Amino acid sequence: MQSLFRNVRHLAIFLVAVIVIGAGPKAVGASEPTIGEILNAVVEIHTEIRPDARSVGSLGDMRSGSGVLIGDGGLILTIGYIIMEAQRIRVRPRGGPTMEADVVAYDHDTGFGLLRARQAIDAAPLELGTSKELAEGARLLVVSIGEQRPVSPVQVVSRRSFAGSWEYLLERAIYTMPMHREFGGAALIDQSGKVVGIGSLMIHDAPAPDVDGFGNMFVPVDLLKPVLDTLVETGRNDEHIGPWLGVYTREVEGQLLILRLASDGPGEIAGLRPGEVILGVGGEKISGMADFFRKVRAQGSAGAEVSLDILTLKSSDMSVRKVAVKSRDRHTWLRLKK
Repeated sequence: MQSLFRNVRHLAIFLVAVIVIGAGPKAVGASEPTIGEILNAVVEIHTEIRPDARSVGSLGDMRSGSGVLIGDGGLILTIGYIIMEAQRIRVRPRGGPTMEADVVAYDHDTGFGLLRARQAIDAAPLELGTSKELAEGARLLVVSIGEQRPVSPVQVVSRRSFAGSWEYLLERAIYTMPMHREFGGAALIDQSGKVVGIGSLMIHDAPAPDVDGFGNMFVPVDLLKPVLDTLVETGRNDEHIGPWLGVYTREVEGQLLILRLASDGPGEIAGLRPGEVILGVGGEKISGMADFFRKVRAQGSAGAEVSLDILTLKSSDMSVRKVAVKSRDRHTWLRLKK
């Protein structure tokens, strides 16, 4: 851990050099953006969520965060939960006026969101870099909104899967330290000035599972690049729509405790109840939340029937029952603006 913070101090020195060298005009033929251009490409986002939104209870009806300009015509990349089920979106470029924006796409599988400003933004978009080669020890910058600390030097401390209780799975998420507080939609920037990740969460075990260390989890941009054109054209990636059960869980010693169920979701309709424990899928034992999601996805696309092995703790004989859940496309459950 001491070596990590020693490396972060070295990265801070690198950041100062970038600011000093890059703050001025670019040299002729230079292609890398200056720190000023990177800052200008990151915008502030504020959303008002529709009153009947499914996500109001968990995420609130007013949300804010960052986004990064990645294309012409005001195309902005952010984390999807900021704009999901929004009825009004406003963006503000650094030092510029507030302007209205529209949802372009929301993608549950990756967690990304895209929006477009209705007015021209006086900033150059940033290029998408490559995240698959990022390894532990890679030195990066986090850039977000905020006047106090919009830029933070960070280091990749692990590349591993992330499983979220809302049926969300990333196989090679990017974990960084130290923690950046304005993480939602923040841009993770490599040393060539390209975007390699988008901020999603604050994590208490960034270095490794069950190893204390506050940091952040970023969604790798390599997940976006293959589907970007489709998202812009159609509003979603409909090539493969995974099965959604509407079950919110917590992992306990490799098994999953059902915390709650999506109202009118597949799990609730099938008769699942909070407090029950998921032991397996299709008769196969699960070894944790990530394994559960993988086994569910292996059953097919949205609409596939998923057989769950359920233990009801309050039952007198601790018997296991099988529950057939007719999965669904989560987008049809959310109240997304068309």
